[in-house]
Amino acid sequence: MAFTLNSCKVSKDLNVEVYETSEQGNSLTKITEFSKNESSVLINLNPEDKFQTITGFGGSFTEASASLLNRLSAVNRKKILDAYFSEQGANYSLTRTHIASCDFSLSNYTYAKVENDVSLENFTIEDDKSDLIPMILEAKAISKEGFNIIASPWTAPPWMKDNKKYVGGKLLPEFNDSFALYFSKYLDAYKKEGINIWGVTVINEPHGNGNNWESTLFSPKEMTGFVQNHLGPKLEKEGWGDVKILGYDQNRAGIKEWVDVMYEDEKSSKYYDGLAVHWYESTYEVFPEDLKYAHKKAPNKYLIQTEACVDSEIPHWQDDAWYWKKEATDWGWDWASEKEKYLHPKYAPVNRYANDIIGCLNNWVDGWVDWNMVLDTGGGPNWFKNWCVAPVIVDVNKDEVYFTPLYYTLAHFSKYMRPGAVKIGCTINHKEIITTAVKNLDGTIAVVVFNPTSEKQNISLQLNKKTKSISINAQALQTIIINP
Repeated sequence: MAFTLNSCKVSKDLNVEVYETSEQGNSLTKITEFSKNESSVLINLNPEDKFQTITGFGGSFTEASASLLNRLSAVNRKKILDAYFSEQGANYSLTRTHIASCDFSLSNYTYAKVENDVSLENFTIEDDKSDLIPMILEAKAISKEGFNIIASPWTAPPWMKDNKKYVGGKLLPEFNDSFALYFSKYLDAYKKEGINIWGVTVINEPHGNGNNWESTLFSPKEMTGFVQNHLGPKLEKEGWGDVKILGYDQNRAGIKEWVDVMYEDEKSSKYYDGLAVHWYESTYEVFPEDLKYAHKKAPNKYLIQTEACVDSEIPHWQDDAWYWKKEATDWGWDWASEKEKYLHPKYAPVNRYANDIIGCLNNWVDGWVDWNMVLDTGGGPNWFKNWCVAPVIVDVNKDEVYFTPLYYTLAHFSKYMRPGAVKIGCTINHKEIITTAVKNLDGTIAVVVFNPTSEKQNISLQLNKKTKSISINAQALQTIIINP
Protein backbone atom coordinates (compact mmCIF):
# COMPACT_ATOMS: atom_id res chain seq x y z
CA MET A 1 0.00 0.00 0.00
CA ALA A 2 1.51 3.37 -1.03
CA PHE A 3 0.74 6.70 0.61
CA THR A 4 -1.37 9.07 -1.52
CA LEU A 5 -2.00 12.09 0.73
CA ASN A 6 0.19 15.04 -0.33
CA SER A 7 2.56 12.55 -1.92
CA CYS A 8 5.78 13.36 -3.70
CA LYS A 9 8.37 11.03 -5.12
CA VAL A 10 11.53 10.44 -3.16
CA SER A 11 14.43 12.73 -4.09
CA LYS A 12 17.50 11.50 -5.95
CA ASP A 13 20.08 12.68 -3.42
CA LEU A 14 20.55 9.12 -2.19
CA ASN A 15 19.63 5.83 -3.83
CA VAL A 16 17.11 4.59 -1.30
CA GLU A 17 14.73 1.62 -1.16
CA VAL A 18 12.11 1.47 1.60
CA TYR A 19 10.17 -1.59 2.80
CA GLU A 20 7.39 -1.42 5.37
CA THR A 21 5.30 -3.69 7.55
CA SER A 22 2.42 -1.93 9.26
CA GLU A 23 -0.75 -2.35 11.26
CA GLN A 24 -2.59 -0.94 8.26
CA GLY A 25 -1.65 -3.97 6.19
CA ASN A 26 1.78 -3.59 4.62
CA SER A 27 3.84 -6.79 4.74
CA LEU A 28 7.42 -5.97 3.81
CA THR A 29 5.89 -3.84 1.06
CA LYS A 30 8.12 -1.63 -1.06
CA ILE A 31 7.16 2.03 -0.58
CA THR A 32 7.93 4.53 -3.35
CA GLU A 33 5.81 7.54 -2.37
CA PHE A 34 5.82 9.41 0.92
CA SER A 35 3.71 12.06 2.62
CA LYS A 36 5.43 15.39 3.21
CA ASN A 37 5.08 17.77 6.15
CA GLU A 38 7.21 20.59 7.51
CA SER A 39 8.30 18.88 10.73
CA SER A 40 10.16 15.61 10.76
CA VAL A 41 12.12 13.20 12.94
CA LEU A 42 15.87 13.33 12.31
CA ILE A 43 17.91 10.13 11.98
CA ASN A 44 21.63 10.74 11.72
CA LEU A 45 23.93 8.00 10.41
CA ASN A 46 27.67 7.82 11.02
CA PRO A 47 29.38 4.91 9.21
CA GLU A 48 32.71 5.88 10.79
CA ASP A 49 31.32 5.04 14.23
CA LYS A 50 31.65 1.23 14.22
CA PHE A 51 30.44 -1.36 16.71
CA GLN A 52 29.91 -5.15 16.53
CA THR A 53 30.06 -7.34 13.44
CA ILE A 54 26.75 -9.06 12.67
CA THR A 55 26.70 -12.87 12.91
CA GLY A 56 23.14 -13.29 11.66
CA PHE A 57 19.40 -13.55 12.26
CA GLY A 58 16.97 -16.44 12.06
CA GLY A 59 14.89 -19.06 13.83
CA SER A 60 15.06 -22.58 15.19
CA PHE A 61 14.70 -26.05 13.75
CA THR A 62 12.60 -28.04 16.24
CA GLU A 63 10.96 -31.44 16.04
CA ALA A 64 7.62 -29.66 16.47
CA SER A 65 8.19 -27.51 13.38
CA ALA A 66 9.69 -30.35 11.35
CA SER A 67 6.86 -32.76 12.15
CA LEU A 68 4.27 -30.19 11.05
CA LEU A 69 6.06 -29.62 7.75
CA ASN A 70 5.93 -33.36 7.16
CA ARG A 71 2.14 -33.27 7.52
CA LEU A 72 1.63 -30.48 4.99
CA SER A 73 1.45 -30.80 1.23
CA ALA A 74 4.75 -30.63 -0.63
CA VAL A 75 3.68 -27.25 -2.05
CA ASN A 76 3.08 -25.68 1.36
CA ARG A 77 6.17 -27.26 2.88
CA LYS A 78 8.30 -25.69 0.15
CA LYS A 79 6.40 -22.40 0.44
CA ILE A 80 7.38 -22.11 4.12
CA LEU A 81 11.00 -23.14 3.70
CA ASP A 82 11.40 -20.82 0.71
CA ALA A 83 9.92 -18.01 2.80
CA TYR A 84 12.52 -18.56 5.49
CA PHE A 85 15.64 -19.48 3.51
CA SER A 86 15.47 -18.20 -0.06
CA GLU A 87 16.91 -14.88 -1.20
CA GLN A 88 13.38 -13.83 -2.10
CA GLY A 89 12.26 -14.66 1.43
CA ALA A 90 13.68 -13.85 4.85
CA ASN A 91 17.05 -15.38 3.90
CA TYR A 92 17.84 -16.63 7.43
CA SER A 93 21.56 -16.73 8.18
CA LEU A 94 21.72 -17.93 11.81
CA THR A 95 19.65 -20.78 13.24
CA ARG A 96 19.41 -23.05 16.26
CA THR A 97 18.38 -26.61 16.93
CA HIS A 98 18.13 -28.94 19.90
CA ILE A 99 20.52 -31.78 20.76
CA ALA A 100 18.12 -34.65 21.60
CA SER A 101 14.69 -33.72 22.94
CA CYS A 102 13.34 -30.42 24.25
CA ASP A 103 9.89 -29.16 25.25
CA PHE A 104 9.03 -28.71 21.56
CA SER A 105 9.72 -32.35 20.82
CA LEU A 106 7.00 -34.96 20.50
CA SER A 107 8.45 -37.01 23.37
CA ASN A 108 11.49 -37.33 25.63
CA TYR A 109 14.52 -38.94 24.00
CA THR A 110 18.28 -39.08 24.27
CA TYR A 111 21.01 -40.15 21.85
CA ALA A 112 22.61 -42.25 24.60
CA LYS A 113 19.87 -44.74 25.36
CA VAL A 114 22.03 -47.45 26.98
CA GLU A 115 22.70 -46.67 30.64
CA ASN A 116 26.31 -46.45 31.82
CA ASP A 117 27.57 -46.65 28.24
CA VAL A 118 30.37 -44.25 29.16
CA SER A 119 32.14 -44.61 25.80
CA LEU A 120 28.82 -44.06 23.98
CA GLU A 121 29.27 -47.03 21.71
CA ASN A 122 25.49 -47.13 21.23
CA PHE A 123 25.12 -43.41 20.44
CA THR A 124 22.41 -42.80 17.82
CA ILE A 125 20.61 -39.82 16.26
CA GLU A 126 17.92 -42.10 14.79
CA ASP A 127 15.17 -40.06 16.47
CA ASP A 128 16.08 -37.03 14.33
CA LYS A 129 16.05 -38.78 10.96
CA SER A 130 12.33 -38.70 10.18
CA ASP A 131 11.58 -35.03 10.87
CA LEU A 132 14.40 -32.77 12.06
CA ILE A 133 17.25 -33.72 9.75
CA PRO A 134 15.15 -33.65 6.54
CA MET A 135 13.93 -30.14 7.41
CA ILE A 136 17.49 -28.88 7.90
CA LEU A 137 18.71 -30.52 4.70
CA GLU A 138 15.87 -29.06 2.65
CA ALA A 139 16.55 -25.61 4.10
CA LYS A 140 20.23 -26.02 3.19
CA ALA A 141 19.30 -26.85 -0.39
CA ILE A 142 17.22 -23.66 -0.64
CA SER A 143 19.68 -21.26 1.02
CA LYS A 144 22.06 -19.77 -1.53
CA GLU A 145 24.54 -18.28 0.96
CA GLY A 146 24.01 -20.95 3.61
CA PHE A 147 23.32 -20.45 7.30
CA ASN A 148 25.04 -21.27 10.57
CA ILE A 149 23.49 -23.61 13.14
CA ILE A 150 23.83 -23.39 16.92
CA ALA A 151 22.96 -26.67 18.65
CA SER A 152 21.86 -26.84 22.29
CA PRO A 153 21.18 -29.80 24.59
CA TRP A 154 18.28 -29.26 26.99
CA THR A 155 19.63 -32.05 29.18
CA ALA A 156 22.43 -34.54 29.54
CA PRO A 157 21.34 -38.17 29.15
CA PRO A 158 19.33 -38.97 32.32
CA TRP A 159 21.69 -41.72 33.47
CA MET A 160 24.52 -39.17 33.64
CA LYS A 161 22.60 -37.06 36.17
CA ASP A 162 22.15 -37.27 39.91
CA ASN A 163 18.35 -37.62 39.68
CA LYS A 164 18.35 -40.00 36.67
CA LYS A 165 15.55 -37.97 35.06
CA TYR A 166 15.12 -35.84 31.95
CA VAL A 167 13.92 -32.92 34.06
CA GLY A 168 16.19 -31.20 36.58
CA GLY A 169 19.20 -32.64 38.34
CA LYS A 170 22.91 -32.10 37.82
CA LEU A 171 25.57 -33.80 35.74
CA LEU A 172 27.50 -36.24 37.92
CA PRO A 173 31.26 -35.47 37.92
CA GLU A 174 32.12 -39.02 36.89
CA PHE A 175 30.28 -38.44 33.59
CA ASN A 176 31.94 -35.15 32.62
CA ASP A 177 34.04 -36.85 29.97
CA SER A 178 31.09 -38.86 28.67
CA PHE A 179 28.96 -35.74 28.27
CA ALA A 180 31.81 -34.00 26.45
CA LEU A 181 32.05 -37.05 24.18
CA TYR A 182 28.28 -36.76 23.63
CA PHE A 183 28.84 -33.42 21.89
CA SER A 184 31.64 -34.81 19.74
CA LYS A 185 29.53 -37.81 18.70
CA TYR A 186 26.66 -35.49 17.82
CA LEU A 187 28.83 -33.24 15.65
CA ASP A 188 30.22 -36.27 13.83
CA ALA A 189 26.82 -37.90 13.32
CA TYR A 190 25.29 -34.73 11.93
CA LYS A 191 28.26 -34.14 9.64
CA LYS A 192 27.71 -37.63 8.21
CA GLU A 193 24.13 -36.56 7.43
CA GLY A 194 25.47 -33.55 5.52
CA ILE A 195 24.93 -30.98 8.29
CA ASN A 196 27.81 -28.97 9.75
CA ILE A 197 27.16 -27.44 13.17
CA TRP A 198 28.66 -23.96 13.59
CA GLY A 199 28.36 -23.69 17.36
CA VAL A 200 27.01 -25.28 20.52
CA THR A 201 25.76 -24.03 23.84
CA VAL A 202 26.65 -26.12 26.88
CA ILE A 203 23.09 -26.48 28.10
CA ASN A 204 19.81 -24.69 27.48
CA GLU A 205 18.75 -22.68 30.54
CA PRO A 206 21.21 -23.86 33.23
CA HIS A 207 19.04 -22.33 35.96
CA GLY A 208 16.34 -24.79 34.93
CA ASN A 209 12.81 -23.97 33.89
CA GLY A 210 10.83 -24.58 37.05
CA ASN A 211 11.39 -28.33 36.69
CA ASN A 212 8.88 -28.49 33.88
CA TRP A 213 10.69 -29.97 30.87
CA GLU A 214 14.17 -31.21 29.91
CA SER A 215 16.88 -29.47 31.89
CA THR A 216 20.23 -29.91 33.63
CA LEU A 217 21.34 -27.47 36.28
CA PHE A 218 24.74 -25.74 36.16
CA SER A 219 26.20 -22.92 38.20
CA PRO A 220 28.58 -20.51 36.43
CA LYS A 221 31.51 -22.22 38.14
CA GLU A 222 30.31 -25.72 37.23
CA MET A 223 29.72 -24.88 33.59
CA THR A 224 33.04 -23.09 33.24
CA GLY A 225 34.87 -26.02 34.83
CA PHE A 226 33.15 -28.41 32.42
CA VAL A 227 34.06 -26.29 29.39
CA GLN A 228 37.62 -25.61 30.56
CA ASN A 229 38.53 -29.15 31.55
CA HIS A 230 36.30 -31.42 29.48
CA LEU A 231 34.23 -30.02 26.59
CA GLY A 232 36.80 -27.62 25.16
CA PRO A 233 39.73 -30.05 25.26
CA LYS A 234 37.56 -32.90 23.90
CA LEU A 235 36.30 -30.96 20.89
CA GLU A 236 39.81 -29.69 20.20
CA LYS A 237 41.27 -33.20 20.40
CA GLU A 238 38.59 -34.71 18.13
CA GLY A 239 39.06 -32.07 15.43
CA TRP A 240 36.11 -29.86 16.34
CA GLY A 241 38.15 -26.93 17.58
CA ASP A 242 36.49 -24.57 15.10
CA VAL A 243 33.02 -25.23 16.57
CA LYS A 244 32.01 -22.26 18.69
CA ILE A 245 31.22 -22.86 22.37
CA LEU A 246 28.72 -20.42 23.85
CA GLY A 247 28.12 -20.26 27.59
CA TYR A 248 25.10 -19.50 29.77
CA ASP A 249 22.07 -19.64 27.35
CA GLN A 250 19.43 -18.13 29.61
CA ASN A 251 17.84 -14.79 30.49
CA ARG A 252 19.70 -11.52 30.04
CA ALA A 253 19.14 -10.35 33.61
CA GLY A 254 21.56 -13.02 34.83
CA ILE A 255 24.47 -12.11 32.59
CA LYS A 256 26.83 -10.42 35.05
CA GLU A 257 27.38 -13.31 37.45
CA TRP A 258 28.03 -15.60 34.50
CA VAL A 259 30.51 -13.53 32.53
CA ASP A 260 32.44 -12.72 35.72
CA VAL A 261 33.17 -16.44 36.04
CA MET A 262 33.37 -17.36 32.35
CA TYR A 263 35.78 -14.57 31.51
CA GLU A 264 37.60 -14.38 34.82
CA ASP A 265 40.99 -15.10 33.29
CA GLU A 266 42.65 -16.63 30.25
CA LYS A 267 42.21 -20.19 31.51
CA SER A 268 38.51 -19.86 32.23
CA SER A 269 37.74 -18.09 28.95
CA LYS A 270 40.03 -20.04 26.62
CA TYR A 271 37.37 -22.35 25.17
CA TYR A 272 34.43 -19.96 25.38
CA ASP A 273 33.69 -18.24 22.09
CA GLY A 274 30.88 -16.17 23.51
CA LEU A 275 27.69 -15.80 25.48
CA ALA A 276 24.14 -16.92 24.59
CA VAL A 277 21.12 -15.18 26.10
CA HIS A 278 17.29 -15.34 26.04
CA TRP A 279 14.65 -12.62 26.39
CA TYR A 280 12.19 -14.19 28.85
CA GLU A 281 13.10 -12.05 31.87
CA SER A 282 10.83 -9.29 30.59
CA THR A 283 8.34 -8.47 27.86
CA TYR A 284 9.99 -5.18 27.01
CA GLU A 285 13.21 -4.58 29.00
CA VAL A 286 16.38 -5.26 26.98
CA PHE A 287 18.69 -4.96 30.03
CA PRO A 288 21.16 -2.73 28.15
CA GLU A 289 23.55 -2.38 31.08
CA ASP A 290 23.89 -6.17 31.35
CA LEU A 291 24.57 -6.49 27.63
CA LYS A 292 27.13 -3.70 27.72
CA TYR A 293 28.78 -5.32 30.73
CA ALA A 294 29.11 -8.63 28.88
CA HIS A 295 30.62 -6.93 25.85
CA LYS A 296 33.07 -4.92 27.91
CA LYS A 297 34.13 -8.08 29.75
CA ALA A 298 34.99 -9.84 26.47
CA PRO A 299 34.87 -7.43 23.50
CA ASN A 300 36.08 -9.99 20.98
CA LYS A 301 33.58 -12.75 21.84
CA TYR A 302 30.11 -13.40 20.48
CA LEU A 303 26.99 -12.07 22.21
CA ILE A 304 24.04 -13.89 20.66
CA GLN A 305 20.39 -14.04 21.60
CA THR A 306 19.57 -17.68 20.97
CA GLU A 307 15.89 -17.89 21.89
CA ALA A 308 12.78 -15.72 21.95
CA CYS A 309 9.06 -16.26 21.40
CA VAL A 310 5.65 -15.03 22.45
CA ASP A 311 5.01 -17.57 25.20
CA SER A 312 1.99 -18.52 27.30
CA GLU A 313 -0.30 -17.76 24.37
CA ILE A 314 -2.15 -19.76 21.75
CA PRO A 315 -1.57 -18.30 18.27
CA HIS A 316 -4.30 -16.13 16.79
CA TRP A 317 -5.19 -17.54 13.38
CA GLN A 318 -5.53 -15.21 10.38
CA ASP A 319 -5.85 -12.22 12.70
CA ASP A 320 -3.08 -9.75 11.83
CA ALA A 321 -4.61 -7.07 14.05
CA TRP A 322 -3.99 -9.09 17.23
CA TYR A 323 -0.23 -9.05 16.65
CA TRP A 324 -0.27 -5.24 16.79
CA LYS A 325 -2.44 -4.94 19.92
CA LYS A 326 -1.41 -4.92 23.56
CA GLU A 327 -3.26 -8.11 24.46
CA ALA A 328 -0.54 -10.73 24.73
CA THR A 329 0.71 -11.98 28.08
CA ASP A 330 3.98 -13.66 28.95
CA TRP A 331 5.08 -16.34 31.38
CA GLY A 332 5.57 -13.82 34.19
CA TRP A 333 2.17 -12.15 33.91
CA ASP A 334 0.61 -14.27 36.68
CA TRP A 335 3.49 -15.20 38.97
CA ALA A 336 5.74 -12.13 38.97
CA SER A 337 6.03 -10.34 42.32
CA GLU A 338 4.63 -6.83 42.66
CA LYS A 339 8.19 -5.55 42.58
CA GLU A 340 8.76 -7.16 39.17
CA LYS A 341 5.29 -6.74 37.64
CA TYR A 342 6.55 -3.83 35.57
CA LEU A 343 8.75 -6.28 33.64
CA HIS A 344 5.71 -8.26 32.49
CA PRO A 345 3.00 -5.93 31.14
CA LYS A 346 0.57 -6.66 28.35
CA TYR A 347 2.34 -6.09 25.05
CA ALA A 348 1.86 -6.16 21.29
CA PRO A 349 3.83 -9.09 19.82
CA VAL A 350 5.18 -7.05 16.87
CA ASN A 351 6.29 -4.31 19.25
CA ARG A 352 8.06 -6.86 21.41
CA TYR A 353 10.07 -8.28 18.52
CA ALA A 354 10.89 -4.92 16.93
CA ASN A 355 11.86 -3.28 20.22
CA ASP A 356 13.93 -6.21 21.32
CA ILE A 357 15.94 -6.75 18.15
CA ILE A 358 16.66 -3.03 17.75
CA GLY A 359 17.52 -2.75 21.45
CA CYS A 360 19.84 -5.73 21.25
CA LEU A 361 21.64 -4.43 18.18
CA ASN A 362 22.11 -1.08 19.88
CA ASN A 363 23.75 -2.84 22.84
CA TRP A 364 26.39 -5.06 21.22
CA VAL A 365 24.34 -8.18 20.41
CA ASP A 366 25.59 -9.61 17.10
CA GLY A 367 23.06 -12.41 16.48
CA TRP A 368 19.35 -12.86 17.18
CA VAL A 369 17.52 -16.20 16.86
CA ASP A 370 13.79 -16.77 17.18
CA TRP A 371 12.36 -20.02 18.60
CA ASN A 372 10.08 -22.36 16.57
CA MET A 373 9.76 -21.51 12.90
CA VAL A 374 6.40 -23.25 12.55
CA LEU A 375 3.67 -24.18 15.05
CA ASP A 376 0.07 -25.31 14.71
CA THR A 377 -3.12 -23.45 15.57
CA GLY A 378 -2.88 -24.67 19.16
CA GLY A 379 0.69 -23.46 19.70
CA GLY A 380 2.25 -26.91 19.49
CA PRO A 381 2.90 -29.79 19.15
CA ASN A 382 4.67 -29.91 22.48
CA TRP A 383 4.93 -32.91 24.79
CA PHE A 384 4.70 -30.67 27.87
CA LYS A 385 1.80 -28.59 26.47
CA ASN A 386 3.88 -25.44 26.81
CA TRP A 387 2.03 -23.52 24.10
CA CYS A 388 3.74 -20.67 22.23
CA VAL A 389 3.45 -18.55 19.09
CA ALA A 390 5.61 -18.85 15.97
CA PRO A 391 5.98 -16.50 12.98
CA VAL A 392 4.33 -19.12 10.73
CA ILE A 393 1.20 -20.97 11.87
CA VAL A 394 -0.26 -23.96 10.05
CA ASP A 395 -3.50 -25.90 10.08
CA VAL A 396 -2.35 -29.36 9.06
CA ASN A 397 -5.89 -30.73 8.84
CA LYS A 398 -6.83 -28.14 6.20
CA ASP A 399 -3.32 -27.82 4.73
CA GLU A 400 -3.34 -24.05 5.29
CA VAL A 401 -0.50 -21.66 6.13
CA TYR A 402 -0.62 -18.30 7.92
CA PHE A 403 2.34 -15.94 7.79
CA THR A 404 1.83 -13.77 10.86
CA PRO A 405 3.17 -10.18 11.09
CA LEU A 406 6.00 -11.63 13.20
CA TYR A 407 7.41 -13.34 10.11
CA TYR A 408 7.69 -10.00 8.31
CA THR A 409 9.06 -8.30 11.43
CA LEU A 410 11.97 -10.74 11.55
CA ALA A 411 12.54 -10.49 7.80
CA HIS A 412 13.12 -6.73 8.13
CA PHE A 413 16.40 -7.66 9.83
CA SER A 414 17.39 -11.08 8.45
CA LYS A 415 16.83 -10.19 4.81
CA TYR A 416 18.67 -6.88 4.80
CA MET A 417 21.28 -7.12 7.57
CA ARG A 418 23.66 -9.78 6.38
CA PRO A 419 26.50 -11.67 8.13
CA GLY A 420 29.65 -9.60 8.22
CA ALA A 421 27.76 -6.31 8.35
CA VAL A 422 28.99 -3.81 10.91
CA LYS A 423 26.69 -1.96 13.30
CA ILE A 424 27.23 1.76 12.72
CA GLY A 425 26.40 4.97 14.54
CA CYS A 426 22.71 5.82 14.35
CA THR A 427 20.90 8.43 16.45
CA ILE A 428 17.32 9.70 16.48
CA ASN A 429 15.74 12.75 18.10
CA HIS A 430 12.51 11.09 19.20
CA LYS A 431 11.57 9.44 22.49
CA GLU A 432 9.27 6.75 21.10
CA ILE A 433 10.50 5.99 17.60
CA ILE A 434 13.58 3.77 17.66
CA THR A 435 16.17 2.90 15.03
CA THR A 436 19.36 1.00 14.32
CA ALA A 437 21.66 0.64 11.31
CA VAL A 438 24.37 -1.56 9.83
CA LYS A 439 26.70 -1.33 6.87
CA ASN A 440 26.76 -4.53 4.82
CA LEU A 441 29.80 -5.97 3.10
CA ASP A 442 28.38 -4.95 -0.30
CA GLY A 443 28.40 -1.31 0.80
CA THR A 444 24.68 -0.96 1.36
CA ILE A 445 23.47 0.56 4.63
CA ALA A 446 20.37 -1.00 6.18
CA VAL A 447 18.42 1.22 8.58
CA VAL A 448 15.50 -0.21 10.55
CA VAL A 449 12.98 2.22 12.03
CA PHE A 450 10.08 1.29 14.31
CA ASN A 451 7.22 3.72 14.85
CA PRO A 452 4.98 2.44 17.68
CA THR A 453 2.98 5.67 17.82
CA SER A 454 -0.55 6.16 16.51
CA GLU A 455 0.55 8.86 14.07
CA LYS A 456 2.29 8.80 10.70
CA GLN A 457 5.75 10.32 11.06
CA ASN A 458 7.99 12.17 8.63
CA ILE A 459 11.67 11.29 8.74
CA SER A 460 14.77 13.13 7.60
CA LEU A 461 17.56 10.65 7.05
CA GLN A 462 20.99 12.26 7.23
CA LEU A 463 24.16 10.63 5.90
CA ASN A 464 27.38 12.45 5.07
CA LYS A 465 25.63 15.84 4.98
CA LYS A 466 22.96 14.54 2.57
CA THR A 467 19.37 14.36 3.78
CA LYS A 468 16.60 12.14 2.48
CA SER A 469 12.98 12.84 3.39
CA ILE A 470 10.62 9.89 3.77
CA SER A 471 7.64 8.99 5.97
CA ILE A 472 6.61 6.01 8.06
CA ASN A 473 3.11 4.86 8.79
CA ALA A 474 1.61 4.74 12.27
CA GLN A 475 2.35 1.43 14.00
CA ALA A 476 4.90 0.42 11.40
CA LEU A 477 8.35 -1.04 10.91
CA GLN A 478 10.55 0.03 8.02
CA THR A 479 13.84 -1.09 6.54
CA ILE A 480 15.55 1.61 4.54
CA ILE A 481 18.30 0.46 2.18
CA ILE A 482 20.83 3.10 1.15
CA ASN A 483 22.69 1.88 -1.91
CA PRO A 484 26.30 3.01 -2.47
